[in-house]
Amino acid sequence: MQSAMENRQETLKRDETGSLISADKVQGTDIYNRRGDNLGEVENVMIDKVTGRVAYAVVTFGGFLGIGAERRALPWNVLSYDVDLGGYVVNAEDDVLRRTPVYTDNTSVDPEWGTRLHGHFGVPPYWQ
Repeated sequence: MQSAMENRQETLKRDETGSLISADKVQGTDIYNRRGDNLGEVENVMIDKVTGRVAYAVVTFGGFLGIGAERRALPWNVLSYDVDLGGYVVNAEDDVLRRTPVYTDNTSVDPEWGTRLHGHFGVPPYWQ
């Protein structure tokens, strides 16, 4: 039999509380452009382990069943949640999205990549 604390923890895993959402529920959430066109979905979120701030959403764009899909990191502050769409809307023009620097497994070794990415979207870096 579960304790009251364990029951509350299970509820928090399943549900959102107020404006908070668990990272695993963000994964798989659709991403839309300003016109409401579905662009892809959140594959993962990257969190700064020192500050706890969400830095990026790693988004999978295009493809079919994962084939031909591109992974791109979007600064978290260019996304806003749209309750009606049930997903995140990217506050950027389509041509800016098309030219977004591609996220690769080697990206983490390039210390200037984050600066370039935020500059590309015209938003301040999450660490400032």
